[in-house]
Amino acid sequence: MAIRPILSHLLSIWCLLPVVSQAREQPREERPNIIIIFTDDQGYQDVGAFGSPDIQTPHLDRMAAEGVRFTNFHVAQAVCSASRAALLTGSYPNRVGIHGALDHTAKHGLNPNEITIAEVVKPLGYRTAAIGKWHLGHHPQFLPTRQGFDEFFGLPYSNDMWPHHPENKNYYPPLPLYENERVIDTLEEQHMLTTWYTERALDFIERNQDHPFFLYVAHSMPHVPLFVSDKFSGKSERGLYGDVIMEIDWSVGEILNALRKYGLDDRTLVIFASDNGPWLSYSGHSGEALPLREGKGTSWEGGIRVPCIMRWPEHIPAGKTQTEPAMTIDLLPTIARLTGGKLPEHPIDGLDIWPLIRMAEGATSPHEAFYIYYNRNELQAVLMGDWKLYLPHTYRTIKAGQGYRDDGTPIKYEMTKVETPELYHLATDISETTDVAGDHPEVVAKILGLAQQAREDLGDALTGVPGKNLRQPGRLDE
Repeated sequence: MAIRPILSHLLSIWCLLPVVSQAREQPREERPNIIIIFTDDQGYQDVGAFGSPDIQTPHLDRMAAEGVRFTNFHVAQAVCSASRAALLTGSYPNRVGIHGALDHTAKHGLNPNEITIAEVVKPLGYRTAAIGKWHLGHHPQFLPTRQGFDEFFGLPYSNDMWPHHPENKNYYPPLPLYENERVIDTLEEQHMLTTWYTERALDFIERNQDHPFFLYVAHSMPHVPLFVSDKFSGKSERGLYGDVIMEIDWSVGEILNALRKYGLDDRTLVIFASDNGPWLSYSGHSGEALPLREGKGTSWEGGIRVPCIMRWPEHIPAGKTQTEPAMTIDLLPTIARLTGGKLPEHPIDGLDIWPLIRMAEGATSPHEAFYIYYNRNELQAVLMGDWKLYLPHTYRTIKAGQGYRDDGTPIKYEMTKVETPELYHLATDISETTDVAGDHPEVVAKILGLAQQAREDLGDALTGVPGKNLRQPGRLDE
């Protein structure tokens, strides 16, 4: 007499099994893996898909052919630590108290109270890893493992911060290589760095192919000093710099191949970008930002506009070009949207750009303007749509005829000034050659008003405005 209820109960359980399986698998489908590949000092033109005439990048070109190429993508500040703080927190770097490039003497770093992309996705069950250059504080409380990353393998700061620096040989200690929070080696040369980073990335993907993951690969190259493995030495038409870019391209290809191997292609959003423009004073060892003006360390387009490619088969279209302006600060809120993660409770500056990524019809930038700071909290420029206004400030430049070196040593910058506000229309003058401020006083007035709002919020050292909404970095004495 008990057989029918038992069979009925078993049948109910059997019928529920696919549902339970779907419920378990559905979040895995809805929550994509995220891979961010961030290079160091790579110029806007240093990718085949962005017009390089002499560096072959077949894997990045393939990524562009299978995804979206962003030709109007910016970093928040054209220097190492500040750029990375913006990428990982979704905030302007001055909001979180990070300026310039931290070195081994820094007694501060990214505040542990800041929320990184890793900390947005980790509560959702994501496995997280940071591989490569960190540069947000080298003391234990500032390392990636204290900022939401399960694993860290790489350098705590720039690869030129070592005893072989061409201008400061006696200033830096030996360059440490970290495994999580432990120094496992000090480097006397760096030709295997890109290979090591790639191998670690592939191992992480293999180990976590059945789990959602966030992988942040921050290459030390092509920041000087340039090093390349034997397998790429002498391969390019662009000398050592070209060899280095070709090896980074190989690394991208290895990651894409791993995704395909493990059936993760349509489950993984891959984002490629550089942390800022090329370090032009290193001439033969620097990249190219053409047709943009200037490079790293300036607020001109050559300093802050970088090559960016995003790929996610079956979710974003292939072979498209996005010309709307976007910035690294937008990645955190966008990733939060895609993964179902919670945004930080404190204010951030980035906005969700998923409509731009998927090339939604009629989608435009969600920002009214972007605010470009440099040095210690100097508001130097404002980008509003196709318009960019430069505020009075001093900047560095390489003048024609200043010389050329191909030995890894820099030539000297000259300093020059923007004396009065200068306005450029980037859609028709991407090289910023013609100041049209006198022709468009209404645009200048509009942007000056936005600049004043930014000063009240974020401050401005050039005008002495302190800013009302700045947060402090983490400090050793806290």
